[in-house]
Amino acid sequence: MARNVEFTIVVIILITTLGLYIANSLVLKLYWVQNPPENSAWIVHCIRNLLGYMTIFLPGYFVFKYVKKSNYLNISGRGPFGGVIRTCFGDDELLSVNPTVVKSRDNRTPLENALLLLFYFFGLQISYLSWGVLQEKVMTQKYESSTGEVGYFKDSQFLVFINRILAFTISAIVIFCSRQPRHRCPLYKYVFCSISNVMSSWCQYEALKYVSFPSQVLAKASKTIPVMVMGKIVSKTKYEFYEYTTALILSVGMLFFLLDTGDDNNKNVVTKFSGVILLCLYIAFDSFTSNWQGKLFKVYEVKPIQMMCFVNFFSCIFTLTSLLQHKGMFESVKFMITFPQFILDAIIISICSTAGQMFIFNTIDSFGPLVFVIISTIRQCLSVLLSCIIYKHQLNVMGGLGLFLVFFSVALKIYCGHRIRKIRQQSAALLKS
Repeated sequence: MARNVEFTIVVIILITTLGLYIANSLVLKLYWVQNPPENSAWIVHCIRNLLGYMTIFLPGYFVFKYVKKSNYLNISGRGPFGGVIRTCFGDDELLSVNPTVVKSRDNRTPLENALLLLFYFFGLQISYLSWGVLQEKVMTQKYESSTGEVGYFKDSQFLVFINRILAFTISAIVIFCSRQPRHRCPLYKYVFCSISNVMSSWCQYEALKYVSFPSQVLAKASKTIPVMVMGKIVSKTKYEFYEYTTALILSVGMLFFLLDTGDDNNKNVVTKFSGVILLCLYIAFDSFTSNWQGKLFKVYEVKPIQMMCFVNFFSCIFTLTSLLQHKGMFESVKFMITFPQFILDAIIISICSTAGQMFIFNTIDSFGPLVFVIISTIRQCLSVLLSCIIYKHQLNVMGGLGLFLVFFSVALKIYCGHRIRKIRQQSAALLKS
């Protein structure tokens, strides 16, 4: 019985993968795909990328449905094939987490929590401030070869791929060389946040072709509220009233600050409708990613380095498949050979992105997605503030008020959170006595 099921699984994978590959090849040969309109090229590129991802996702989905329907997990033996299927789809009682296990962050003292939060805060600032400067350079500035040839890099997905391949390699080495707790999460659950993570990164890079950097920063500043909404939908998270209040104050402060500073160096840059849509998609995908990862941390007690490894593993597979199908890999490698300076920029971007991911996963694991988004939003504010200092941009009253509101909201959230925890501890002590 198990042998017949295994044979059927192999047939499903081969037929669906081959069929999707042929269908994608036909779509990629269409005229409007090869010659997309300039203002809507991102739509064609997005569809092209998603078709590549579906070459991997749909066969896996069909196998998942068949495995559940055939009850294969209960009839399979302990052979290699059954082990692979069980690792990918084995979401049963053997993988459940003991609810009595207490998260390590609950055992830390307030001082240890504060020091750890500061470490993650500065780590995120340094890695992603550097990353932000370089990503704008790569997507908007021209490169010049030794022969005088000038070119612009265009394939955002290739940047996502090289970021993910380095992150996967480093996280896999860390897991291999260190003692890790048992991994409980079925692999298929990483696929959802992997796709959303890839799409959020792609939208972020692609948006720089249509909107200025301050416009993008302004959009990112409003992520706090969408993350809370996604938290309610995905994780059924309950937020306190003060969390909604501080999120609103923070977003208003960022709005004041960024509207005051503006984009002095790019006054002629028009914020296109395509860029606005891309930024909205970025916010939606990024909010889903952080909340889905937060749910996996909570339910399966996944370690941050494990999350980083498996999410980036699937991200590498998705992006590589798509790049090979539409020949974006070959064009990007050719660009690297023609413009060697791009190689250095790409490597530094990947290093900063990898370091940033490690801080992100640890922050979400230790303090939750909302705290991470607040830290990330402060980083956006600091990036514009540094621009004002370095490039002599004028900071007026509205900008100063916005900056005050941002830091006031963070201080208020910390105070309210500490105050509420203290009241609850006192109430619990009174009940026990």
